[in-house]
Amino acid sequence: MNVTALTDLAKEHRSGNPHGIVSVCSAHPLVLRAAVQHAKDTEATLLIEATCNQVNHQGGYTGLTPMDFAGQVAAIMADEACPPDRVILGGDHLGPNPWRHLAAAEAMQNACDMVEAYVAAGFRKIHLDASMGCASEPQALNDTVTAARAAKLADHAERAAARANLPPPYYVIGTEVPPPGGADHVLDTVKPTQPEAGKQTLTIHRTVFEAAGLKTAFSRVIALVVQPGVEFGNENVVFYDPKAARGLSSSVWDMPDIVFEAHSTDYQSETALTQLVRDGYAVLKVGPELTFAMREALYALDLIASEVSPSYGARPLFQTMEQEMLSDPQHWERHCNGTQTEVRLMRHYSLSDRIRYYWNTPKALQAVDQLFDTLDGSAIPAPVLQQFLSGRDTSSPQAFDPKHEVINRIRQVLRRYSAAATRETPT
Repeated sequence: MNVTALTDLAKEHRSGNPHGIVSVCSAHPLVLRAAVQHAKDTEATLLIEATCNQVNHQGGYTGLTPMDFAGQVAAIMADEACPPDRVILGGDHLGPNPWRHLAAAEAMQNACDMVEAYVAAGFRKIHLDASMGCASEPQALNDTVTAARAAKLADHAERAAARANLPPPYYVIGTEVPPPGGADHVLDTVKPTQPEAGKQTLTIHRTVFEAAGLKTAFSRVIALVVQPGVEFGNENVVFYDPKAARGLSSSVWDMPDIVFEAHSTDYQSETALTQLVRDGYAVLKVGPELTFAMREALYALDLIASEVSPSYGARPLFQTMEQEMLSDPQHWERHCNGTQTEVRLMRHYSLSDRIRYYWNTPKALQAVDQLFDTLDGSAIPAPVLQQFLSGRDTSSPQAFDPKHEVINRIRQVLRRYSAAATRETPT
């Protein structure tokens, strides 16, 4: 696993040749396969990151441990004949977040165990996120407490790498972390991080790490999470405004060997993403938009199958997902508000893509398999494809591959990100 595409970002930015790296934050096998295919075909290195809620030592909501996730990615790479240096594994929001309902000591012990599991599984980029309070604590912690907890997590990461005889990881830190998965309400503007706040975060972390005997570990901090003023909610996107973020963008020059990591860049235009990279936000993270694109394609295929196969039924995939979400509302209930119709639409179509939590249930997996089996190899009339998969090349062979259609829809998003990460001037 070649990490130079990650570690050289700061040097490239300061040399006047800014490049970025695309961070794919998803655990869905179809998204992972799309990412691997994209990395192989473009010969560009991608980050593939699992989050603390998706994947942890207790299984997360996917049921995968870090070793399971790493094995899944490795198997897909082998199946696609993708060179090993095309993908770097990362862990996102690694900290006590999944256990915030517990007292801080217990939550942090779980977080330390999780970080050790990630490092032992070969994850090379670790985002240390201890910014959120635990039981009886403020929702957001100050820099000093956050840095102390991040240092503890780093100490466990360093020890885990040594025990496993693995190279030590590279770190991302930061206290201004957007809510995972996007906001829950309509946003008009998002205020960028104040430049002095970013510098203070870095300084405090350096001081705390060095006091804890972790100076060498801190030398491998490659990025700082900041808010450049981008976000998305259920229904709208706040696009990057370079002028509003000018002070923050300029401050990256005062932080040697550091670039910024931009979360919640989903749904940004290629021009905005390109400008983010030029302004120092070199790590572009995308997650919900990828599974949103996957859902778009799956639902289009569900409609196609309903039209061309009388035995398939009327949108059974949609009906299955609706039943799955209603039977277990924990992942969407507090994020969706409004009338009954508005809530139903948000369940399925929110930009925050709360439906992503349900694709790995047994009934959902069975419904997707049924959909693929129904359409695989079929001769779909071109006008039907045009109706439900607008923009697809209808001159392609008539033997239909539904899985390819889903993967290609996901790769459309990845192509926009890759173009932004490698282009030197905005389009």
